Amino acid sequence: MNTPSSGAPDQVFDPERVPAAPSIGTVSPSVALVVGLVLGGAVVLTIVLGSRRSFDGPARDAQVVPLPEAAMARRLLDLMDPAVLVVDADDAVLLANPAARALGIVRATRLLVPDLLELAQTVRSSGNRRADIRLPGSIVGAGPRMMSVHGVRLESGTVAPPGPVALVLEDVTETRRTEAVRRDFVANVGHELKTPVGALALLAEAIEGAADDPEAVQRFAARIAHEADRLGRLVRELIDLSRLQGGEPLPELVPVPVDRVLAEAVDRTRTAARAKELDIAVGGQPGLVVRGVENQLATAVTNLLANAVAYSTGQSRIAVAARARSGFAEVTVTDSGIGIPRQDRQRVFERFYRVDQSRASSTGGTGLGLAIVKHVASNHGGSVAVWSEEGLGSTFTLRIPLAAAPTDTTEPSAGEAVAADPGKGTA
Repeated sequence: MNTPSSGAPDQVFDPERVPAAPSIGTVSPSVALVVGLVLGGAVVLTIVLGSRRSFDGPARDAQVVPLPEAAMARRLLDLMDPAVLVVDADDAVLLANPAARALGIVRATRLLVPDLLELAQTVRSSGNRRADIRLPGSIVGAGPRMMSVHGVRLESGTVAPPGPVALVLEDVTETRRTEAVRRDFVANVGHELKTPVGALALLAEAIEGAADDPEAVQRFAARIAHEADRLGRLVRELIDLSRLQGGEPLPELVPVPVDRVLAEAVDRTRTAARAKELDIAVGGQPGLVVRGVENQLATAVTNLLANAVAYSTGQSRIAVAARARSGFAEVTVTDSGIGIPRQDRQRVFERFYRVDQSRASSTGGTGLGLAIVKHVASNHGGSVAVWSEEGLGSTFTLRIPLAAAPTDTTEPSAGEAVAADPGKGTA
């Protein structure tokens, strides 16, 4: 190739003179591919940098013909999902693929995230590094995102150290969230199981020590039965929740009369309601039919009624009603109990979450009932929402798609005077 008129020497690429890439340890195949492409493309990049640093004046206009391999590597980088950045010794961005620019972390040649700049400096001085870095929502334009970043030092004989650094970013926000949920779930299950198991052990010791007192034995035996029932209910609900979350395929959805679901749920809850002198009133629009799994729907409404019974005071009324609205059957359960504080309404559908932990033993709940309701609704293409006010009570609304679309009711029934907030359905 003829040299430019400035007299700059030829830029000749010799593959045998390029030093081997530094070891990057055990990486995922996608990241390894990206890093390999970056290292390959860095050859041409470092040639350009070398020419810029070695010559002044007219030599800056020297044209370096890109190699076919480098052009292919750049094209592949542009098509890759992981975000890829290359920064020079002055922390200027030399290369950023579309995925990196889509994150909003690059503006012209500036890298806007201080933690990424700090990682690049560490890689430049100490070698390859991995780190989880949080991208703030103010930069990425949505909620904060957690990125797994692999920093690789790009070394080449054509550029004096320190050379450029490649940063490969993978979005692990959902992975880290799932890991946190799993850790919390295991910890919560252990705590919830420990309580009844510990009570059973203590009661067994008490019975052994009261062998000569028949009345004490009967009292302790009743407590054992209560704790055993609580333990069994917890295990059953854990199994139900596991199935609803995808452990088993959802059975075929069939037409289910809403009236039958409400009757079954009321029948399951009636004994507990009578024990607290509570009345359950059933109303609304009759004859609605939804597509679903009858047993799951009955369980969801039963859990809503059981929750209303647990947090209602004596000699009051619980209303359950159904109506058709916008292609959905809306089942509302309204109580006049203690209500839910505003700061807790977003979390009542979380597993094991209780508004008042001190009431857990007195209500006998497992903390899984509303989580099961949420997953039943989701699996049926519906939602669940809550409206509540402290001291006034709560209204839970379960929405399930109708099998047929009857005419919407124009007047809400008595149990639906309090509107639900659909935004809480994903809590």
